[in-house]
Amino acid sequence: MAERMLRFVSTHQQMPEKRPADTRAQDFHEIYAEFIAAKAEEQASRCSQCGVPFCQVHCPLHNNIPDWLKLTAEGRLEEAYELSQSTNNMPEICGRICPQDRLCEGNCVIEKAGHGTVTIGAVEKYLTDTAWKNGWVKPLVHRRVRSEHAGIIGAGPAGLAAAEELRRQGYKVTVYDRHDRAGGLLTYGIPSFKLEKDIVARRVKRLEDGGVVFKLGFEVGRDGSLADLRAQHDAVLIATGTYKARDIDAPGVALNHVIDAMDFLIASNRKGFGDAVPQFDNGALDAKGKHVAVIGGGDTAMDCVRTAIRQGAEQVSCIYRRDMENMPGSLREVANADEEGIAFEWLTLPKGFLGKKKVSGVRLTRMRLGTPDRSGRKTPVEIADSEFTLNADLVIKALGFDAENLPQIFDAPGLGVSRSGTLSADPKTLQTTMDGVFAAGDIMRGASLVVWAIKDGRDAAASIHKYLEAKAQPALEAAE
Repeated sequence: MAERMLRFVSTHQQMPEKRPADTRAQDFHEIYAEFIAAKAEEQASRCSQCGVPFCQVHCPLHNNIPDWLKLTAEGRLEEAYELSQSTNNMPEICGRICPQDRLCEGNCVIEKAGHGTVTIGAVEKYLTDTAWKNGWVKPLVHRRVRSEHAGIIGAGPAGLAAAEELRRQGYKVTVYDRHDRAGGLLTYGIPSFKLEKDIVARRVKRLEDGGVVFKLGFEVGRDGSLADLRAQHDAVLIATGTYKARDIDAPGVALNHVIDAMDFLIASNRKGFGDAVPQFDNGALDAKGKHVAVIGGGDTAMDCVRTAIRQGAEQVSCIYRRDMENMPGSLREVANADEEGIAFEWLTLPKGFLGKKKVSGVRLTRMRLGTPDRSGRKTPVEIADSEFTLNADLVIKALGFDAENLPQIFDAPGLGVSRSGTLSADPKTLQTTMDGVFAAGDIMRGASLVVWAIKDGRDAAASIHKYLEAKAQPALEAAE
């Protein structure tokens, strides 16, 4: 270990190179270049192999990061990949979109010591991309054939992870999704410059080749009720995500061209697929030539401002009521947006929207930070007589997401919900208030990260397996 590792003093941190900002802002391709093998091995060798691996502790999946970094540094890439994928169904996706600066890398011991974190996410991405190229990603095979059938509502990261784990156990698995392509947020919510769509498509194809059945364009509540699915399946997992956009209570919010973030991002991604999108084609969801204002400070807001730039917006501003240090999104994404020419209006709050039929501007007021709230972030307080106007003919609301009213939509009044509208589920088993119905991902925990959805999907699959095993046991005993 001494020969290969602990090189953080002599070897400086180096991220994969970014494409120049003025070039990358013209297209939707990923912005980072690939690591070459020598560079990945060099950067992995900076790991300190510390006794308490805080990178692993702060990873929701508890990926065995120090060990696969060591294997990478030694050039044992296939073994490193095998270890990486043993706890993560989509390591190359997490390597691209996880906010490593808030999770593994942000808690790296050598980062805390001032040497610069190990570039964990870039190495994770490199390992799995290399595995795909070299044929190391094995087909999905099951241990034994089982008669039970699991139904999964939602083909996002939680649903896909659960489908893989259940199919690996030998269960028949059908995944239902209201969109025409699987992937959920990965396909339609995240722009291609962060996650190119062939990366998602090959994961879905691997599941299909392994026997997972996808019923797309199927909306529970329209094409069948939850009761219908329960009758067809021995267990049901609800992994729909949270897509109800939070709104802002301000005059003029109903004006034309004041839109929700997800509508904007879905339209952009559909155009990337070559789909016909009338609202994009008529200009309602297209930023080209417009002065765009995005309200919010999370990763969705960063996705919107960077998408608007690529669509050819004349000017793009991000409006956030706190400062940069107190924003919830990844600081790397803020840096990328800043490089690409986004104007940040920190410590500003929308008070209203101007215009007759279509929006023409946003009325804003300046803020200052007061005492911390429950989250630990300082509470924004309005500054008297500080109002000003920002010209905007397209306003995108990226204020976060809440759960849809699933008991009503699914015609399932027995489906319990929390005060916030998310599904109530046992924290250990993830079973909802209905027998044999489980929940995973954002619909259970609230809007969160993809990596947490993957963890929930894996945990839900394990609980469903235990549930179905317990149901089958009396029949097996009777047969004996």
